[in-house]
Amino acid sequence: MARHDGSLGWNTFVANSSSFIAPFIPLETARTIYADPRSVIAWGPPNRHRATAVPGGYRVSGEWHFASGSRQANWMGAHCQVVEPDGSLRKNRFGRPSIRTLLMPKDRTTPIRNWNTLGMRGTASEGYRINDVFVPEEFSGTREDPTLRRDRGKLYAFTTQGIYAVGVAGAALGIARAMLDAFLVLAADKTPRAMARLADDPMVQSNVARREATLGAARAWLTDVLKDVWATADDVEPVGAVERARVRLGCTHAIQTAIEVGDWTFKAAGASAIFIGTPFERRFRDLHTLSQQIQSREAHYEAVGKILFNGDPGGTFM
Repeated sequence: MARHDGSLGWNTFVANSSSFIAPFIPLETARTIYADPRSVIAWGPPNRHRATAVPGGYRVSGEWHFASGSRQANWMGAHCQVVEPDGSLRKNRFGRPSIRTLLMPKDRTTPIRNWNTLGMRGTASEGYRINDVFVPEEFSGTREDPTLRRDRGKLYAFTTQGIYAVGVAGAALGIARAMLDAFLVLAADKTPRAMARLADDPMVQSNVARREATLGAARAWLTDVLKDVWATADDVEPVGAVERARVRLGCTHAIQTAIEVGDWTFKAAGASAIFIGTPFERRFRDLHTLSQQIQSREAHYEAVGKILFNGDPGGTFM
């Protein structure tokens, strides 16, 4: 988990998570892409982009954004709905429009230098533009349904969205941990005007202890959830709805806990936290930029609660 640098931890996670397309594309295609061990694929969310099915593959145009790690990537992906030759949308097994990932060398795309953000600047999650590119069928696949994976194994029994959630949670926990560590160092030395040294203040002592317990508990519970789900994951079937919900809940709880701990730490550090270059300001910006990411939504609590009561017969939580 990223202890000190949210962007570094995030980029490492993105570089690894992009390999999750490998079991959903033909083996020879994967060998072509990953023949270079330094290969990295970057992409942005689908946002209802569409590709047109043509003989032998697809034609695609559009703009995608939030492509973390795209400056280091040598391949780019385009997540799209597919328009069939008759004009209809391709559907998945649940009757909803399927999302297909089209892969192409990076030089077929044009970067959009638009990553001017409050925090997580080091991820360079800028956009890219694609103009009428043909992508062969064999350089495409869909990650939305684990039952379609070519390679089995426990790792690929997890949904891609579940893996993304774990990565965001890890980055959030690491940033909050680093902020709390920095506060312990600060408190041992800082004596605010007309007050006792922070480390000697009973209220500060109590609050630090509570945040240590809160952050540690969130991390430990998420770790236990992941261990439990991994232990029961099947080499053939994807993990079930209840297990996916537990992963989502553990990740959401960890992210929200990290934000709360980071906010308290920033406030408790006082004016020492507001200057550029302190151990607090960049991490505070990174944490609050991460808090706006889709994996950080508090709405996940509602989705998980619904599944815990009713299951997920429609596969909406894939």
